Amino acid sequence: MIKEPPFDIYAEPLFDVNQIKKILPHRPPFLLIDKILEMGHDFILGLKNVTMDEPFFTGHFPAEPIMPGVLQIEAMAQTGGIFVLNSVHDPENYSTYFLKINNVRFRAKVVPGDVVVFSLEMLTPMKRGISTLHGKAFVGNKVVMEGELTAQIAKTKE
Repeated sequence: MIKEPPFDIYAEPLFDVNQIKKILPHRPPFLLIDKILEMGHDFILGLKNVTMDEPFFTGHFPAEPIMPGVLQIEAMAQTGGIFVLNSVHDPENYSTYFLKINNVRFRAKVVPGDVVVFSLEMLTPMKRGISTLHGKAFVGNKVVMEGELTAQIAKTKE
């Protein structure tokens, strides 16, 4: 189930950025999720604080900074990655690879100062390490982006 606003963005997070770094291999400036707010058996909520000092703003419409759509998808994918990795006992030993992105729609600009909440639900249960997720990105009560992601988890090579 996609959780809809309002979200309590000030609640104690389930995972803060340091805990996220223990699960995902991404590091700044490519770690795009700041907190995981909630997670259930069929949903997850991740949060991204969009700040003016993001490196992509220097070249992406510098006179009118806009968060690139591909990075919005990546932030949603990172939230989804934490969600699917939660299905294994030792998530730090696995990686998430996105196999397919479908039906992505950008509804509004994401700009510095925005707080984006990514709400994802599992569309298909994990089978042979593969699952499909549907997500929406919200700024306040407004949907700014939505789409479907198909992910695969695989044991990390040593």
